[in-house]
Amino acid sequence: MTTTEAEIRKFLARRTDAQRSKDIDRLLSFYSPDVVYYDAVPPLRFVGTEELRQNFLRWFDGYKGPIGLETHDLSIVASEDVAFANMLHVDSGERKGLAAPLSSIWVRETVCLQRSNDTWTITHEHISIPFDPPGLAKSYVRGLVGRR
Repeated sequence: MTTTEAEIRKFLARRTDAQRSKDIDRLLSFYSPDVVYYDAVPPLRFVGTEELRQNFLRWFDGYKGPIGLETHDLSIVASEDVAFANMLHVDSGERKGLAAPLSSIWVRETVCLQRSNDTWTITHEHISIPFDPPGLAKSYVRGLVGRR
């Protein structure tokens, strides 16, 4: 493992700590002011830290307490000032408003990072949630009709 890869691992671990504790200001400090963030929830694309703040607060509000996050299969490709990472997370915790508690879900994540003035920030992030396509194929195709 290179020094840069080790830096990125530590960076992502600190970000995960901020997510778990719902520390919004600390969490946003890991992101570039002009970040582009794709999520699995509408409006699907969030640009800039103000839009991202609202999305994260929505996510935080879905939990009664801290958010459990376990990172799996972290892969990092890095050069001196640019890095890409992809991973899986198990997202768990006591959720609000559910009749039956949902114990956990798998989340896929890809992040693009850039180093400027010796500081790494996330410039792009993409989140997705795996699903079973055979059970959703009709509704998926129906949702694409008329969308451009």
